[in-house]
Amino acid sequence: MTYIDSFVLAVPRANLDAYKNEVQKVASVWKEHGALTYTEYLGDDAPLGSLTSFPRSVQLKDGEVVVLGMATYPDRATRDKANKAVMSDPRMGAMMGVMKGLGVALDRMYFGGFASIVEG
Repeated sequence: MTYIDSFVLAVPRANLDAYKNEVQKVASVWKEHGALTYTEYLGDDAPLGSLTSFPRSVQLKDGEVVVLGMATYPDRATRDKANKAVMSDPRMGAMMGVMKGLGVALDRMYFGGFASIVEG
């Protein structure tokens, strides 16, 4: 069964177009190192909850939007190998610098790996 890495972060709405351009490069690097797919989604119906919610999870500020991302892999071993390769790829370091320059809240991002339990 497949394995995914998922993350949630806050992106300044004013820099969303530049962010999307940079993410195209990020997606290529992840896929080059073993991801089957790499997708990011804009939170267009993610309301602020009273206790928990996507906006609360990243401490969303005025002018920011929630982004949910996901990379899929055939299995955990492929994911682990891909993560190691991506983290040592010099292109990712440069791209993370660009993301910080765009005001992407990398310090408020959260992420994790998930094993599939149901696939339909």
